Amino acid sequence: MTIDGSKGADAQTRIRLGMVGGGQGAFIGAVHRIAARMDDAYELVAGALSSDPDRAKASGAQLGLDPRRSYADYAEMAKRERRLKDGIEAVSIVTPNHMHFPVARTFVKAGVHVICDKPLVTTSREARELARLVEKAGTIFAVTYNYSGYPMVRQAREMVASGDLGAIRVVQVEYSQDWLTESLEATGQKQAAWRTDPAKSGAGGAVGDIGTHAYQLACFVSGLTPSELCADLSSFGAGRVLDDNVHVLLRFEGGARGMLWASQVAPGNENALKLRVYGERGGLEWCQEEPNRLWYTPFGEPKRLITRGGSGSAPVAARVTRVPPGHPEGYLEGFANIYSEVARAIRARRTGAAADPDVTFPTITDGAAGVAFIEAAVTSSQRGGRWVGL
Repeated sequence: MTIDGSKGADAQTRIRLGMVGGGQGAFIGAVHRIAARMDDAYELVAGALSSDPDRAKASGAQLGLDPRRSYADYAEMAKRERRLKDGIEAVSIVTPNHMHFPVARTFVKAGVHVICDKPLVTTSREARELARLVEKAGTIFAVTYNYSGYPMVRQAREMVASGDLGAIRVVQVEYSQDWLTESLEATGQKQAAWRTDPAKSGAGGAVGDIGTHAYQLACFVSGLTPSELCADLSSFGAGRVLDDNVHVLLRFEGGARGMLWASQVAPGNENALKLRVYGERGGLEWCQEEPNRLWYTPFGEPKRLITRGGSGSAPVAARVTRVPPGHPEGYLEGFANIYSEVARAIRARRTGAAADPDVTFPTITDGAAGVAFIEAAVTSSQRGGRWVGL
C-alpha cells in the first residue's frame, strides 16, 4: 500500500523520471531513486548520471536504463527527451551544488518539472533567475528538504499552527555531525572534497550543507519568517576554506527569537538534528535520530509523548505515514514523502484538476530562502558578527 492508500501505479500513471548525477558510488542518487519508487509513483526512464561519459554509460546499464536514454550530457538529455512522445515529465537533480543552477535552468526551459537536492543554487542571483524561469514556464519545482516530510514534523507544524503552544517566543535548532573532525578532504574522499571546495559547494560549508536543513526545519515548523541574523562561522579543519561550525542568532518577524547551531566537527554526533519550539502556553521537542517521537509540554503540566501513528497524532501526520506504530520510519520515508507529494501535484497538472490544498513540499521559494540564509550568515560572520537583514 502507498501512503495515499492506493495499490500503486501502472506504467501509464507513473511519472516518467529522469536523473542528473547520482551515478555509481553516489550515495544521494540512490536515496532519491529509492524515494521515488517507494510509493510506486515514478519510473526512472532516462539519466545523465555522471559528467564522465564512461561512468554515465556504466551507471545507466547498472540501473537497467535503455542505452539510448542514458546520456553523457544533461543538455543533450533535455533536448532529446523533449522530442520524445514518452519523454521525461520530471527530473531529479543530485549533482554537487555548483551544477544545480545550469541543470535546473535547462530542464525548466524544456518544460520539465524539477526535484532538486538542496541547497537550491549557490547565489541569490541564480535563485532569482531560476524563480523567474519557473514562473514563466509554469512548472513544478521542489527542493528536497527531506526532514519536512517526517510525520512528527508535520504533527509539530500542525500543533503550532493550531495554537497549541500559543504565540511562539523561542525557536532553537541544531544539526551536529562529526565526519569532518579530521581533514577528510585531504585523503581524496569525494564527498568531503566537493563539500569543502567553494568552487563546487558555494560560499557556505556546514552552513550550506546541514545549516540550511536546520534553518528550513525551524521556519517550516514554527511558521515564522526571520527578519535578520547574526552569525559566527568557523573553520577548524586544517587548511579548510569553508566553515565547518556555525552559530547563528535569529530575530523573527513578530518578535520571536531563535538560535541555530550547525557543526561537522562535533565528535560523538552522527546526524543529530534537533528542534525545540517554545510558546507562551507550551513547548515541543523533536530529534531526527528518534523521528517517531514528539514531546509536547503544556506549561505547568507533565511532558506528553506523541508517537507516529499513536494516540494523539493528527491526520496531517497520518497522511504521510506508511507502517503501524512502533516500526521505525525515517530518513528514506521522509524523502519519499516529498516525492509522493510532488507526484500528486504533477498528476493534478496532467488532468487539469485543482491543486490539493493538503499537498505540502518545499518549493523554489523555500530553496531561495535557504540561499539567502547562507549568504546572510557568511556576510554577518565576515563583518565580525554584525546583524544582517534577510
